[in-house]
Amino acid sequence: MSGKIIFYEEKNFRGRSYECSSDCSEITSHLSRCNSCRVESGIFMVYDQPNFLGQQYLLTKGEYPEYLSTLGFSDCIQSCHFVPVHKGPYKMRIYERVNFEGQMHELTDDCESIQDNYHMSDMQSCNVMEGYWLMFEQPNYQGRMFYLKPGEYRNLREVSSDNIRFTSVRRIIES
Repeated sequence: MSGKIIFYEEKNFRGRSYECSSDCSEITSHLSRCNSCRVESGIFMVYDQPNFLGQQYLLTKGEYPEYLSTLGFSDCIQSCHFVPVHKGPYKMRIYERVNFEGQMHELTDDCESIQDNYHMSDMQSCNVMEGYWLMFEQPNYQGRMFYLKPGEYRNLREVSSDNIRFTSVRRIIES
């Protein structure tokens, strides 16, 4: 199953467009720039740099007429990743220190504050066993976010572009 997102060169869905139904590592190879988009189906992570780097934002079905005010990006969207629909349970282990050391907790649901719920001073590594997740810089799913697919993340500060300290976690579920 795939989604459908349409990128436009200008704000408010104007100018040339490019339709995408999967990952695109460099939107500027199709358009000179991208300043608005419309998600017709599916869920996409968009990035302000090519090759799925930089600031990230999750887009669900809807219209996004102007990125700078809507998403807070410093520039236009330059790459996107299609987020598959996950059917089944969600499971992630979070660790207090890098390389899966220190306190460990297993999550199967959203967590609005790692500090309040698990009394962990920090979360520096994790193992995503099932499902797709978003980690957030601030409690209550606020601030910059980072997309996690199943796999091992030995040092979360290295995988984020700005050494972000993550304090809340949410499952990506189709709404």
